[in-house]
Amino acid sequence: MAFKSRELSVLAYANGFTLWHYRTEDAPETVVDVAGYFDSACDMLRGGDQIIVNLLGQSRPAIVNLVVTAAGDAAAVTPAGPSSRA
Repeated sequence: MAFKSRELSVLAYANGFTLWHYRTEDAPETVVDVAGYFDSACDMLRGGDQIIVNLLGQSRPAIVNLVVTAAGDAAAVTPAGPSSRA
């Protein structure tokens, strides 16, 4: 499936940071690993924003937290969590 802008909504906004919610039936690897998945929303996203993704198309619902690592002409996201870099 593809990104659906109507499923992306703002949960909170403060000091230039936006916390987003996105609901999809896409597989987790599609949302996280497919380059350009969030590109049609790149005009709204900023680096450092966080997206909470509800994955509904699984055997049981799941959640993935993403951080926007780049936005502009294209949007890049990565799973949120501690960095493995020292």
